[in-house]
Amino acid sequence: MTAQGRTRRPMTEFTTDTAMVHDPVMAYEDGVYYMFSTGMGIQLMTSSDRRSWTFKPDGVMGREGIPAWTHDSVPGFRNHVWAPDIFRFNNRWWIAYSCSTFGRNTSAIGLISSPTLATPQWTDEGCVITSRQDRNNWNAIDANICADADGRPWMTFGSFWDGIQIIPLDSTMHAVGSPRTIARRWGDNLPHGGNPTSEYAGENAIEAPFIFHKDGWYYLFVSWDYCCRGEKSTYRVAVGRSRKITGPYLDRNGKDMSTGGGTPFFGGDGVSLQAAGHCAAYSFPDGDIFICHGYSVAHDGAAILVQRKISWTDDGWPTVEP
Repeated sequence: MTAQGRTRRPMTEFTTDTAMVHDPVMAYEDGVYYMFSTGMGIQLMTSSDRRSWTFKPDGVMGREGIPAWTHDSVPGFRNHVWAPDIFRFNNRWWIAYSCSTFGRNTSAIGLISSPTLATPQWTDEGCVITSRQDRNNWNAIDANICADADGRPWMTFGSFWDGIQIIPLDSTMHAVGSPRTIARRWGDNLPHGGNPTSEYAGENAIEAPFIFHKDGWYYLFVSWDYCCRGEKSTYRVAVGRSRKITGPYLDRNGKDMSTGGGTPFFGGDGVSLQAAGHCAAYSFPDGDIFICHGYSVAHDGAAILVQRKISWTDDGWPTVEP
């Protein structure tokens, strides 16, 4: 459940070595890294080295504006766009983004596309999928798009309710059929004591899926526990893997993630980061890279960009240094 709190954004471009972001994703084009994250009209920053980031005050949809259909589909939604994902397909860049209100599952995943990032011409591609309170037991936010070995795109998404969903997409990147659940929180992995962030979503504290395809395996990263509470956040990342993009995704002990499995992968250390989650993973020119946002102790719980290089065990499991 991505934070809906609003931060007044400077109206001028600036550069920083500490990128303040929530739900970051990245793309690489012609020597430039583009980082998209939650914010008004989708926050945008660019970098040539992933160390120094330039903030773009117009964001992605700042000039053209957010499509009117989003307000009709999600009552209460305005312009604070959550959890974008970016994917290259059919010679275009596609950004899926989330429209919702905090803690509720009346939500929609929208889509825009552009042939390039350097001089973007974003086109509204409409709605990929919606969810409705009292109609669906899943939440249409936190999208991630990944292609299978045959090049067909699939979308994973989900937050709380019945957990992480997967659904195939057609050639126009719109959902086909009905989603099915591939990851939940059950048993010992389920936090107890009530949901401190929402009275509506229950205790199935799993969200923000990301699938990374490597060497014949599909690795499903998810975020467990609670975000968006500053230094009180308990976010952490877990992972499982499958030979098929549709699962089943098993953890290192062989437990299915749809029945509560998941191997803890990355989280807060209580020293520099209180918690960390909503991640992505990429093969960039300098190797395989894991990114997420972390709630920084030095910055009083503010969410900052975290990057780690992924190493691989002999039996094919990803690891990162804390």
